[in-house]
Amino acid sequence: MFLSFVIAISLVGSAQENECLNDFDYLVEKIKNDYPGYKDKVNDETLADLKALEHDLRNRIIQYPDSCGKCLGLYTFWFKDNHLRVKRRSISRSTVEQAKTQAQYYDITIDSISNSGQSIEGIWIGFRGKIAVTKENDGSYVGIAIRYPNFEGNQVMFEFSELGNNEFCVTSVNPAYSYNHKGKAALYIDNKILEINGDTWFVRQSSNETLNKAFLYSYTPKNPNGTNTYPVATSLSDSTYYLRITDFESDYSNSIVTQHWQEIMSRPNLIIDLRNNGGGQDNYFQKLAELIYTNPYETKGVEWYASKGNIEFFEEALKAGEIIDGEEGIRWTESLLDAMKKNVGGFVTVSMFDDDKVDQTKRVYLNPKKVGIIINERNASSAEQFLLAAKNSQKVTLFGNHNTAGVLDYSNAVSQKFPSGNFDLIFPMTRSQRLPEHPFDNIGIAPDILIPFPSTDQLYDRLDDWAYFVKNYLELMK
Repeated sequence: MFLSFVIAISLVGSAQENECLNDFDYLVEKIKNDYPGYKDKVNDETLADLKALEHDLRNRIIQYPDSCGKCLGLYTFWFKDNHLRVKRRSISRSTVEQAKTQAQYYDITIDSISNSGQSIEGIWIGFRGKIAVTKENDGSYVGIAIRYPNFEGNQVMFEFSELGNNEFCVTSVNPAYSYNHKGKAALYIDNKILEINGDTWFVRQSSNETLNKAFLYSYTPKNPNGTNTYPVATSLSDSTYYLRITDFESDYSNSIVTQHWQEIMSRPNLIIDLRNNGGGQDNYFQKLAELIYTNPYETKGVEWYASKGNIEFFEEALKAGEIIDGEEGIRWTESLLDAMKKNVGGFVTVSMFDDDKVDQTKRVYLNPKKVGIIINERNASSAEQFLLAAKNSQKVTLFGNHNTAGVLDYSNAVSQKFPSGNFDLIFPMTRSQRLPEHPFDNIGIAPDILIPFPSTDQLYDRLDDWAYFVKNYLELMK
C-alpha cells in the first residue's frame, strides 16, 4: 500500500516537471522569436548570462516542479520590461470540479460554533461569502466554507495556528492550485474583524445584516492588498479642482472630465492625480489631453515586429472575430498583416491614427491656466504616454518624489496561453521609434517639483498631504 502511494506521488511530480519544462521551453522560444526587444537586449555581452539563467532555471524546475510560475517569471524579469511578464490563469470550471475530489471537509453543524467574540472562532462575513471558524482539539482552528464561490459547504478553506496577541499563522487551502498559500492573519476591533494579511478581511456576523455590510465595506485594512487607489473628482477651493484618475483601462477618464467640465473650466487651477495609474489605452486620456493643451507637439510612433508568431496571432484573431473597433479595426489589422508579410523578421509601421505625427489641435482653453500633475513610480505605459504629451503643455508642472516606472520602449502587449493552460504570457508586439537614441524603459519621467512629504501607500478615496501641497503650490504661483 505504501509503495503504491510513493509511486503515485512520484508520477504526479514527474508530470508537473514535464509540464513545466514544456512551458519553459515555450517561453524561451516565444521570446526569442516574437519579442520585439530580443535583439536589442541579447547580444555578445549578455548572451552568456541569459544562457546561464536558462540552465539554472531548468535545473530548478526539475528539482522543484511546484516553483514553475516563479521560474517562468524570473526568466521574463531578466529582460527588464514590465510589458513582458507571466500571469497565472484563473481557475477554470473543470479545474474546480476536479479539485473537489481532493478537497477536505469538516463535518460540523454551524449552530454548534461559538460566535461570542472571545476568540477567532465564529461566523464571519466576507465580500464573496460566509465562512465559519471552529477550534480543533489540538488548539488550532479551521476555517470552513458556509457559502463561498468555488468551495462547497463544509469544505476547508483556512487552517489557523495561534501566535499570541490575536495573531495567527494561516494556510489558505485550495486544491485547485498545486500549492497552499501561507501567511498571517489577525483579529482587530474587539475581535470583530478577521483580516487575512495582504488578501481580504471578514466581519463577525451579527443579527443586523445592514450593519455587517456597512462594517465590511468601511473597514480600512491594516495589511492591505494592493494600492487601493480610488477615483476622486472634487473642488478643493474656488480656484482649484482635483481629479484622481486611477487608470486608462476604460473610458472613465474621458467620461469624468466630460461630467465635470463646467466645474473644471470655472477654475484657474487643476490637479490631475495619476498616482498608481499603470496605463491602459491612449484613447482613454484624450479629454485630459484636450484640457491641458497649449501648442502643437510631435509624437513618436511605434513599429510592429513582423515575426511569424505575431503574424499568426493576428490571423487567428481575425478568424475568431476578436478584433475590436468593428470594420475599421478589421481593415487596420488586414493592412498590418499585409505589411508584416512583406517584411517577415523586420519591423513595419502601420499607424492606428493619422500618419501626421504632429498634434495639430487648435483649441487652447482659458481655464485651467495652471495644471499640476501628481506622479509616482507606479505610473507606466499609457500613463507615461499621457505625461510625455502633458510635458509639452506650458500649463503643466509635474509633482512627485520619484521617476515614473519607465515602461514604453516596447508596448501594445497581448496575451497568449502557455501549453499547460496554467499561465498566460503577456508580451509586447511593438518597439518605440524613439529607440535607440532615446531609451525610456527603466528611466521614466522625473517630477519638476519634489514633494517634501512621504508618499501615501494606501490612498483609498481620501485626499492627503500631497494633494494639498500641490493645491497650495499652484495657488501661490505667480
